[in-house]
Amino acid sequence: MYTWTRFGLLASLMAAGAAPAAAQAGSETSATPAAPQSASEAPAAEASSSALIARGDAVFHGPGNCYACHGNKAEGLVGPNLTDSEWIHSKGTLEDIEAQINHGVTKEESKSGIPMPPRGGSTISDEDVKACAAYVHSLSQKSGT
Repeated sequence: MYTWTRFGLLASLMAAGAAPAAAQAGSETSATPAAPQSASEAPAAEASSSALIARGDAVFHGPGNCYACHGNKAEGLVGPNLTDSEWIHSKGTLEDIEAQINHGVTKEESKSGIPMPPRGGSTISDEDVKACAAYVHSLSQKSGT
């Protein structure tokens, strides 16, 4: 009986090990790979993520200090209004907004003569910059543009 129990245990272990291998082999041959996203689709999909926009809102009103110049509602104070369709220093694309946050606006480039330091003078991360850009981009989209 001892031999039979050991044989049963060995057979069970072999069967359990074979099942994942068979499942993996089947998935490799029968699965159809998903079409890769184009470079232009990925940022747009990421920007529309409500979680990313919410994070950007928190950065805008928190460690990014964006609200200090653009106002609590982003309608402009010292810095320009970010909620309308008029973009003063870029075309207002997600990529342009992200680049502008990263690089800032020099006094010479500024239409008002008031500079914006890179990242608004804060030490926010690259991920925070992307989130903040998504938030700002979403604000301008609400105005129907």
